[in-house]
Amino acid sequence: MGSNESGTRVIGYAVTAAALLLCPEVSHADQGGGSFWFPGQFASLVAVQQTPGWALNVIYYHSSVAAAGSAAAAREILTGRIPATVNVDLNLSLSGRADLVALAPSYTFATPVLGGQLVVGMSGQYGRTAASIAGTLTAIAGPIVVTRSGVLEGSLTSYGDLAPFAELLWNHGVNNYMAYVTGNIPVGDYDPMRLPNIGLGHGAIDVGGAYTYFNQATGNEISGVAGFTYNLKNPDTQYRSGIDLHFDWGASHYLTKQLFVGIAGYAYQQITDDSGQNPILGGFRSRIFGVGPQIGYSFPVGGMQGFLGLRGYGEFGAANRPSGWNTWLTFAISPTEPTAAAPIKHLLTK
Repeated sequence: MGSNESGTRVIGYAVTAAALLLCPEVSHADQGGGSFWFPGQFASLVAVQQTPGWALNVIYYHSSVAAAGSAAAAREILTGRIPATVNVDLNLSLSGRADLVALAPSYTFATPVLGGQLVVGMSGQYGRTAASIAGTLTAIAGPIVVTRSGVLEGSLTSYGDLAPFAELLWNHGVNNYMAYVTGNIPVGDYDPMRLPNIGLGHGAIDVGGAYTYFNQATGNEISGVAGFTYNLKNPDTQYRSGIDLHFDWGASHYLTKQLFVGIAGYAYQQITDDSGQNPILGGFRSRIFGVGPQIGYSFPVGGMQGFLGLRGYGEFGAANRPSGWNTWLTFAISPTEPTAAAPIKHLLTK
């Protein structure tokens, strides 16, 4: 098997610490509408083993989303530093766009660990995010009533947080298994008073597992990845996001040894309440679903193996978070497989 897919997958971690970090106010619920895990970062062939050695994955990520109600209000409340004791009446709409590039170098060990293949790496990102909130907010504290109308907007081009990761991969014929752990190191550009941010502002840890059925004889594949995110408290805002449950999936078919097509999707559900939020937001649990097509192509790059993939999602069923569409353009380069006869595998991740 080639290592490009896993490398591409790894970038998912990068985008986790990127897309979400690049545009928290236009991504998931949790604090101000942003979360560590980015739905859709995993897809096909996620648990398939890769070729030992160094790999590099580069992803260009673009999203365009909009929201109203509490998803927009949360960011206005956070940015405006509205105390939890103040009652607010909100009639707001939010729109946002993110364009970022994520880099994720990784290393796959040849020596087995716990009977599996160990992959470690680190992801980082750089890009631009823009967001705007329009409408009216009325704050009431006793006899004092303050109303704000108009548009609050901003943009930022900067760097995001770092996301280290480790994976263990096992193969048993057509059955492949993977366990992973990743997390957020909050070193990115973050200001709690600013509308757009690249950094998330707090630490997080995410653990999960995956299964891939891959029949090389028929070229058919199906994968699923489930995980949980535990968020640490933001020291600047004293806000703690709840625990998130996420499930990413993908299915593909190889038309040739180099080319595959398929579909991918995700489901994301926050399972515990946030804490430290304004009471008007309640538990502020987020939910989102997404589905879309994917295509990938493998090719030689000198003495290495290259991969180019494109994946897109349309979102639906959103609760307490903006929704819209997003696309992932992935380029990965990794060691060439020692067995030239084996079909090349990859995927878009991240």
